[in-house]
Amino acid sequence: MGQQVVPPVYWRTAFFMTGLRMYNLARELLFKLSPEGAHELSLDLIGASGRLGLTRLLTKKPAALPVTVMGLEFPNPVGLAAGLDKNGQAIDGLAQLGFGFIEIGTVTPRPQPGNPQPRIFRLPEAEAIINRMGFNNLGVDALLARVEAARFQGILGINIGKNFDTPVERAEDDYLLCMEKVYNHASYITVNVSSPNTPGLRSLQFGDSLKSLLEALRVRREDLQARHGKRVPVAIKIAPDMTDEETVLVAEAVRDAGMDAIIATNTTLSREGVAGLAHADEAGGLSGAPVRERSTHTVRVLAQALGGKLPIIAVGGITEGRHAAEKIEAGASLVQLYTGFIYKGPELIRASVDAIAALKRAEP
Repeated sequence: MGQQVVPPVYWRTAFFMTGLRMYNLARELLFKLSPEGAHELSLDLIGASGRLGLTRLLTKKPAALPVTVMGLEFPNPVGLAAGLDKNGQAIDGLAQLGFGFIEIGTVTPRPQPGNPQPRIFRLPEAEAIINRMGFNNLGVDALLARVEAARFQGILGINIGKNFDTPVERAEDDYLLCMEKVYNHASYITVNVSSPNTPGLRSLQFGDSLKSLLEALRVRREDLQARHGKRVPVAIKIAPDMTDEETVLVAEAVRDAGMDAIIATNTTLSREGVAGLAHADEAGGLSGAPVRERSTHTVRVLAQALGGKLPIIAVGGITEGRHAAEKIEAGASLVQLYTGFIYKGPELIRASVDAIAALKRAEP
């Protein structure tokens, strides 16, 4: 009797199950560390695994679900939000997990340490995190060196911000400097004016301050487009803590300035859904499950205000695949994961793609 041949699908399934068990064990061990220590160690491990091509064993590759947004073709609509990999140290490893796109940063012109530690707090009962990191990063030059060293050829967003010691009235200088440096390295650029952890930053979302910044970005992008012979899309990331009227005004300003997308939303200052939990009173932005409804509401308001004239990238509170589909149904074109990815792991990527695909199939 000849030797039985084991089908390739068996090996793929075996590798996946082994990888899933490895992830669950790793998460259990990492959650015994401080949140920031676990974050840094995780990035180191994902980065090393990516260089060896091992990260893809942690999850089944999501089904192809291509979508064109901002003139870019995404292999699937589920991306990684900024904040997880601020310095671009694990681009290849993260991409191997099946994300349709990766966004790195927030990066500032000069390196800065961020706020004093501790500055990340887990609220596991609510599948939430509070952070007050304060744009800790190694600076734009260090990030670009890592982008150039990465093998990733997919869609890479670079999220830019201002240094904490740059006065708000000079914030444009920081954004324009970062835009100029990252322009030829990014598939798209995100302008972060909504982090609650840099004093005064959120004031840039309103009135004349926003219009002035958007106009400066528009003019500089036109110059860079002529210089490099290509148009790099620009997205504006907003907060979930505005009134509906304020959100509409921001949407109109972003649209009128010729920007390419709005990312909704950043973390919230609200403590709705976590009151009474350990660490709930810590200062900083709340992310994860408690922000889901607030973020989705903002997406709906934006979608109604924009009428399809500008795409929306939704982020906030996606901890199950159906939540990703909910964001798409509310009017988003793409979604991003962060806190849900930390709690649920890479399987959330595939579950989100599958749920969006099911939603698309059900459409008339």
